[in-house]
Amino acid sequence: MFDKLFQAQQKAEEVKRRLDNISVSGEVEGGKIRIVVSASKEVREVTIDPDFYAQAEKEEIEELLVVALNKALSQAETVSQSEMQAVSQDLLGGLGAFGNLFNK
Repeated sequence: MFDKLFQAQQKAEEVKRRLDNISVSGEVEGGKIRIVVSASKEVREVTIDPDFYAQAEKEEIEELLVVALNKALSQAETVSQSEMQAVSQDLLGGLGAFGNLFNK
């Protein structure tokens, strides 16, 4: 049983490392504002087109930054969930009879 718990902990750490290395982005206004985050939801980059920045009002930029950030975080969450689901299935499959406990 402790071997399974140790394996689960190792898998969780492996997933965390993978999520740290996956980047997703959110864009608005045809890419004039772009935010890149890791799948572990760490903001890595914020890019604003200089021409757009010079023309836009502060409030517009702030609103669009929020929209781009939310898009990027949503993509990060999707990637994170699919990675965690894959690991969960691996772990439950490795539990033998216990893995099928709830499928009856």
